[in-house]
Amino acid sequence: MTASEANRTEAVVPKDGAAAKAIFNDGKAHDALRTIGEVTKALGIRQHVLRYWEEQFPALQPIKRSGNRRYYRPEDVALIADIDRLVNREGYTLRGAGMALGQKAVGEAAMPLERSEDAAPAADAVFADLRRIRNRLALALAAD
Repeated sequence: MTASEANRTEAVVPKDGAAAKAIFNDGKAHDALRTIGEVTKALGIRQHVLRYWEEQFPALQPIKRSGNRRYYRPEDVALIADIDRLVNREGYTLRGAGMALGQKAVGEAAMPLERSEDAAPAADAVFADLRRIRNRLALALAAD
C-alpha cells in the first residue's frame, strides 16, 4: 500500500466537527480552517483535482482570502472526503456523485431526484442487473 493509499484509508470522515480530528494530527483545533495543501495531503488528492471539484460541486465553496488563497472548513473537508469516496472508490462519475450527494451539477436545470411509482420496478431491475455485472467483473478480475 502506497503512502497516498494509506492516507485515503484514513479519510473516512464523520459529518460532525470531529472530521478534522479524524484526519489531521497537526495540533490545530478540530474546527480550524485548513489550507488546500493540508487538505490534499491528508486525503491523498491532488490540488488541481480539488480545484476542479470546486467548479463541479456548488456546495464545495471554501473561504477565499487575499490572493485567492483557499481555506476549508471541517464541513468542506467532510464533503471532499465524500466526493473522493464516491468517485475514486465506488466508481461514480462526477455527475453521479453530485446526484448521490443530493446536489445538482453545475449548468443543469433543477430537477427533483425522485423516482415515480411507475419507474421504481424498472429501476430496481436495472440496479439488480448492474449488481450482477459488477460481481461478474469482480470475479473475472480476481481470476487474473
